[in-house]
Amino acid sequence: MPSPATLELFAPFFVNLADPRLDRSKRHTLLNLLILAVCATLGNANGWADIERFGKAKLDFFRQFLDLPNGIPSHDTFGRVFARLDPAALMACIQQWLNALGAAVAGEVVAIDGKTLRGSFDTAAGQNPLHLVSAWATEARLMLGQVAVDAKSNEITAIPLLLELLDLRGCIVTIDAMGCQKEIAAAIRGHEADYVLTIKDNQPSLHQAVHEAFLAHAEADFSAPSLRRIKTVEHGHGRKETREYFMAEAPPSLIRDGAWKDLRSIGMVCRTRVVAREESDEIVYYLSSLPPKVKTFAKAVRGHWGIENRLHWSLDVTFAEDQSRVRKDHSPVNLGMLRRLTLSILQRDTTLKDSLRGKRLRAGWDEEVLLKILTGFSEK
Repeated sequence: MPSPATLELFAPFFVNLADPRLDRSKRHTLLNLLILAVCATLGNANGWADIERFGKAKLDFFRQFLDLPNGIPSHDTFGRVFARLDPAALMACIQQWLNALGAAVAGEVVAIDGKTLRGSFDTAAGQNPLHLVSAWATEARLMLGQVAVDAKSNEITAIPLLLELLDLRGCIVTIDAMGCQKEIAAAIRGHEADYVLTIKDNQPSLHQAVHEAFLAHAEADFSAPSLRRIKTVEHGHGRKETREYFMAEAPPSLIRDGAWKDLRSIGMVCRTRVVAREESDEIVYYLSSLPPKVKTFAKAVRGHWGIENRLHWSLDVTFAEDQSRVRKDHSPVNLGMLRRLTLSILQRDTTLKDSLRGKRLRAGWDEEVLLKILTGFSEK
């Protein structure tokens, strides 16, 4: 059962987080608000009102290790505090926690991608939906960092800010076509990491150059000594997907001027999907600082596709993120951060054999399950 030691999961990493409130107005400590929010989100709460309900239902449980002289904070209190809490400072505390747990990702594939929180718009205030760019360690299944895209900007400006938050030494960073920029490639190499960047029609000259390079390989029956290829076939959920990966040395025309920092190879993936006898095909091209080793390339590409399934899809289906109407000030950013943190905790959990939804439900029903999930994550 809980003890003061339970606080050790949080306190050393969040105790110095600046509280945006005046001292005289505080009826609940910031640390308590954070602990309640994380536990409730693990326990199937999807917003401030749910977090208040969860806390009140579990008041006796929480009082075993938290000092709660004024009971459980109201949903309005949660909303006000998280709306004013500095997201960068909260993210820094989360990263300290992950680092202390030894959640190192050296050599991993780190997928960077953006997601729009569709319910966070406010028409009356002229506020567009919030767009968050996240870094996800694909094997460790950990959120490594998150930044919000400025309302007057896009992912191109947000990605360098996110990179500055991360220790990427030895990692392979994958980004979709929006992040296929010379400056971003240079920033990744500056962090002692390699890149695999998707090329699409938004860069027609680059796309055409890589297309022509692989067309020349095809005309030579892919017989060049430097070219590598592998093929995979997967069956599941009523569909068959065939992927063929090709990797070759980058053509001299792309290397010559050094515009793409340490560019060494180009990649191509041909995907054929058959669902209910309907066939679809797709060809995607890539730039990379990796040597032309096709198995490493294939692992990186598959890892990036995983961010859609393991992060974005789970956030929408299991956490109902797109349905959330939290939208005031920093609230959607900070609540998004809590969702991604708890998703990391749940996906790394080995104490239960259940779906993400099942784990959340059981953590909400049973305090011992909740504690097992939390302590198991902290002991990894």
